[in-house]
Amino acid sequence: MARAVVVGAGLGGQASAVALRRRGWDVTVLERREHAAEAGAGIALWPNALRALDVLGLGARARELGTVEIGGGIRTSAGRWLSRTDAADLRRRQGDGVVVLPRPDLHALLRAAAPDAREGLGVRRVEPGDADRPAVVHDDAGGRHEAELVVAADGVRSTVRAGLWPDVGVRDTGHTAFRLVAENHLDEGGESWGRGDLVGLAPLPGYRTYLYAMVPTAEAPAGDPLPWLRARLAGWHEPIAAVLDAVDGPVLVHRIEDLRPPSSWHLGRVALLGDAAHAMTPNLGQGAAQAFLDAVVLAEEATAEPASLAAYERRRRPVAEAVARRSRAAGDVAAWRSPLAVALRNALVGALPASASARALDHLLGTPENTKEMA
Repeated sequence: MARAVVVGAGLGGQASAVALRRRGWDVTVLERREHAAEAGAGIALWPNALRALDVLGLGARARELGTVEIGGGIRTSAGRWLSRTDAADLRRRQGDGVVVLPRPDLHALLRAAAPDAREGLGVRRVEPGDADRPAVVHDDAGGRHEAELVVAADGVRSTVRAGLWPDVGVRDTGHTAFRLVAENHLDEGGESWGRGDLVGLAPLPGYRTYLYAMVPTAEAPAGDPLPWLRARLAGWHEPIAAVLDAVDGPVLVHRIEDLRPPSSWHLGRVALLGDAAHAMTPNLGQGAAQAFLDAVVLAEEATAEPASLAAYERRRRPVAEAVARRSRAAGDVAAWRSPLAVALRNALVGALPASASARALDHLLGTPENTKEMA
């Protein structure tokens, strides 16, 4: 049985472990954290993510765990709709709507289907191997793991990538994200754009709401973010203030980074996956989806021969990197600040025909008929 070592037990790493094991690989998962539980508030799974989870045998359960959005779109900070998402039409075209669930629940679902991770075990270095030699992963406890495949799924600041692709750089977008969950019933989600700031709302199971916000990092607070967020967004449309008054749990804060594309996604027997390959901004909600698609395609293409990884890169790299570029561009537009630029942006978004928006979304997501080719 061919051996695979997956470095990183986040969403992409666990999906990769599930996919490879379903294809008959002997899979070992290494995780530097003492506990691999996923921190996070909510996560939206678009139809392409759900189709990838279907391949892993987990799509039905993910749908059961989440709430299907009944509508959404883009609003101004005052609440005027610039564009609307027709949820029924999305389901007709894509076969699914957008399912929102707690991020820890999604991680737990993947983890239960994957091999047990060896937690508290980071990676010092990796020998990539070649057609005549296995790869060797050296852990920080002195262990040595030989494998026909190593999957670097250890995030935007990947240790494996840093050792084998030292020229790849992480880019700070200049924005900071805040994520939280509130005890609030939300009828309809969507995103609202202001001048430099944006806020997203999505319904969670149990009559709860997932809120995320992005602001320029230079203006983000050093202390408790919740009072600052309440003051910053005090003039925004409802139910934003009500959600912030009903926060249940911590407010998660992190700087938004993406990745300068590496020169390749594979070296010897090592393959990059998820954020280690194509970390992207969250503006299109595609980070997890693209990692799941990576996992599915890698499992389809990888064999004990390292040359097989070229097919994985050929199928996935152009698509994932195009999504990453679109996501960064969308974030840049949403973050425009000058009154003239904001007025122009809002006018252009408001004038875009619904049919054009639908075509753009289908191009991003693929369709049930062409998912394999899109991946």
